[in-house]
Amino acid sequence: MEQKVIRELTTGEIVERLDEEKKQLTKLKLNHAVSPLENPNKIKAYRKTIARLETELRRRVLKGEDTTKKTL
Repeated sequence: MEQKVIRELTTGEIVERLDEEKKQLTKLKLNHAVSPLENPNKIKAYRKTIARLETELRRRVLKGEDTTKKTL
């Protein structure tokens, strides 16, 4: 997921997406521990996406935007 796509998301959508990405990363890590993944670079991609989402949330907090709202 690119940074410009993340910027277009609402804060609530970012929080939801962040939760989903973290769950997927956990699943991938567990699967990789049991049997090697066909493409282990997926783990790296999920970590980068999570970092991008967290960075955008932090940017919004510092900017003073209301991050407590969850718009659906």
